[in-house]
Amino acid sequence: MTSVVQRLRPGLPDLREAPAAFLRAHAERLGLVTPWRVGREVLAVLVLLCLDVFPGWIAGEWRPSGLAMVVIGSGYVALYLARLLFPALALLIGTWVVFSADHGGVALIIMLGYAAGYRIVSWQRALLTAVLALVLLMIAWDIASPGLSGAFGSWVMLTGYCLLVALPFLVGRYAAQRNALVAALREREARAVRERRMVSRQVRLRERNRIAQDMHDSLGHRLSLISVHAGALALDTGLGDRQREAVDVLRSAALTAMEELRGVIGVLRRDEEPDEDQVRRTVDSIDELVEGARRAGVRVSLVRGGQPVPLPAKVSHAAYRIAQEGLTNANKHAPGASVQVTVKYEPDALVVEVRNNPPRTKLPKGTGFGLVGLGERVRLAGGMLHVGELPTGGFRIAAVLPYEDTAASGDEPSDDEPSDHEQSGPAKPTGVRKWAGVGSILLAGIVVVVVVGGYSWLGSQPFTKVVTGELYDSVRVGQSEAEVLARLPGGAEPPLGDLKSDAEPEPAGSTCHYRVADEQTYSVRANRIVRFCFADGKLIEKKIHLQGM
Repeated sequence: MTSVVQRLRPGLPDLREAPAAFLRAHAERLGLVTPWRVGREVLAVLVLLCLDVFPGWIAGEWRPSGLAMVVIGSGYVALYLARLLFPALALLIGTWVVFSADHGGVALIIMLGYAAGYRIVSWQRALLTAVLALVLLMIAWDIASPGLSGAFGSWVMLTGYCLLVALPFLVGRYAAQRNALVAALREREARAVRERRMVSRQVRLRERNRIAQDMHDSLGHRLSLISVHAGALALDTGLGDRQREAVDVLRSAALTAMEELRGVIGVLRRDEEPDEDQVRRTVDSIDELVEGARRAGVRVSLVRGGQPVPLPAKVSHAAYRIAQEGLTNANKHAPGASVQVTVKYEPDALVVEVRNNPPRTKLPKGTGFGLVGLGERVRLAGGMLHVGELPTGGFRIAAVLPYEDTAASGDEPSDDEPSDHEQSGPAKPTGVRKWAGVGSILLAGIVVVVVVGGYSWLGSQPFTKVVTGELYDSVRVGQSEAEVLARLPGGAEPPLGDLKSDAEPEPAGSTCHYRVADEQTYSVRANRIVRFCFADGKLIEKKIHLQGM
């Protein structure tokens, strides 16, 4: 029981820190003000004035004029703006002002109720505010004396509280709880995304480091041996000029392969593109590439066409790799065949093509891994790759590359960019989370059902204690009291409260009986009440008066 009481007890703030915390919190909120929020507040003020002050479409028959309109309108606006700092106090003051005086204020009290439910964080303070608003409404109802008393008057008062205060209050509280839930889910999802990115990056770097280490230990060692043996072989005095030139080409190719291997290892370890490699291996370096192939004994020609255009680094590097892969494939699968490399600047794209004649001897086809990697590189550069055999029996590799740096749709996401499932937003709430705030909206639904059901029940009840027009006309002044009372109907009386309200003073020394007229004209917003007054056992007066609704 003690723990329950402690949970129900509202947490009181430190009085010494409360003013500073209050100013600090609202200063931060002031910094978040946007033109949209200012415009929304201005629009709400205009709606409030039009509905409750002038022209006062829901203010009833009350129409202020002159200074009264200015004072009441200023007070309403001040109360509405006060909800931003003191929502509970604004609701309590607004409840007293609206229900204790004979003027409008329905729109104001609805706005204040919603703001109080939305802005009061603690549920203990929210409950206390709602109870105090009900108490103030009960007191103001008795002071205002709307002409309704008894059970029906209490029911009308409770209905006004439920529809104008409690229902907006519960809707505002539901909206606040849902917003808090969405904010918490977004923060949780953002934290999870950051953690997944960190884990993914660590796994990727660890795997790349392992691959780089294996390549350095195995392939690097083999290339170093080839370079060393080629250098030693070049020192042999028994070699002829042609053999010595071939050895130099072999040693140069080994050194170039070691240099490119270091670049690849650097990429794997740094988790980024080698900028220096993209600068060195460009479309302009194809001349050097072709010259190296000629020195190795490949019959290759280079054809350039069009007006050169500045290219992005990724596109220029892709063009170089296309020429390199084409020459490698031709030398590997069609040794001795002539090769043609074409670099042509078209009006809208760069075309790089490598084609070779049929090989002298039929060789088995390769695995195709190099072409797969080349296709991926071209796609990342935003281009298209065409690979296939020629009708004459040769082979052709051609690519169309854009002049602009376009991002490919399948590019690997970086650590700073969320993946597709992360961009789709926070996960949908499941389990208990999706029921957050349902308590408030459920109470609001109960309020609506009770009010509608109560009035539906009242509307279905037959009321027989009414006076018809024929009966009123047939009763004559001077008839005996017993005869008139015998003709008056009994039974259930319409729930209109005190029928004596708004009536003229009763004749001195008389006893009067009040009934509701059968014929009503609701366009005048008043009820027709019939009064029969008796003195000395005879009817001395019959009169109809209007009771304000």
